[in-house]
Amino acid sequence: MSEQRQPRIGVIGTGAIGGFYGLMLARAGFDVHFLLRSEYQDVKRNGLRVNHAELGELALPVVQAWHDVADMPKCDWLLVGAKTTSNADLAEIINQAAAADAKVVLLQNGLAVEDELRPLLTEQVHLLGGLCFICVHRSAPGVIEHEAHGGVNIGYHSGPASAIEGMQIAEQAAAMFGKAGLDSKAMLQLEQARWQKLVWNIPYNGLSVLLNSNTRQLMDEPHSRALVADLMVEVVQAAAACGYSLPEHLVANMLKATDAMPDYWPSMYHDFSHKRPLELQAIYVAPLAAAGAAGCEMPKVAMLLQSLEFLSTR
Repeated sequence: MSEQRQPRIGVIGTGAIGGFYGLMLARAGFDVHFLLRSEYQDVKRNGLRVNHAELGELALPVVQAWHDVADMPKCDWLLVGAKTTSNADLAEIINQAAAADAKVVLLQNGLAVEDELRPLLTEQVHLLGGLCFICVHRSAPGVIEHEAHGGVNIGYHSGPASAIEGMQIAEQAAAMFGKAGLDSKAMLQLEQARWQKLVWNIPYNGLSVLLNSNTRQLMDEPHSRALVADLMVEVVQAAAACGYSLPEHLVANMLKATDAMPDYWPSMYHDFSHKRPLELQAIYVAPLAAAGAAGCEMPKVAMLLQSLEFLSTR
């Protein structure tokens, strides 16, 4: 990456996540390019808009939007906001969009998503994981509703960098998001950070679909609240079995934080309601497999997965 110019950032998957972070970075003065498919014409014509819970309406009227990756300039950083269910198809797009020594950040949920994508990417690409702590959804083409939060924790996964260099790259990414006004920090252990986020994602994503309820409804009813806590405890135990000790009082703190959130419908609920594939592999299958290999059972998480698999086939 040339030190004589500003880094070029590409967004692959300009949905709620990619659109939000891309817009925030563009507003901070970064050179951001968006790759779109179905919403290309709408965004090209009307721009991007985020209705921010704290800052009000944030607009990016002129968007550097691209419909074909072959036309898009090579990017020094690539933010992948697409769902994990499309990662295999995205690999070639990432390779085409990546400049030499590019840094690819997967802004995705779940476990082992980098492990599955790494063999499909060119060797010179740096692969990082980004854990987004945000309540956001897309309400219309190019229109994103922000409800709460927005921080990103970033860790280096693999590539040509040494361990020290990888941490430095993660710190560069965190600083980039920080300049956009977003709370961000570099993580030394990406896998541990992914397990920690699963403590929230596993119960709320699945139960929102299974019980047709948002976070407020799940927290207000004693039986569902207890089930949320039980699922969280199973994830904490599984993480420990896999060698990742999570912070003390994490479950209590997450329950308290969710109590303070708005009435939020998690992303899996939106995928289910729009008949899109559910991210079952990354959020449930991979953690269950890792826990099983470590000799730890997660019976309630397994039952939740079985229920979601049943619903996803109907």
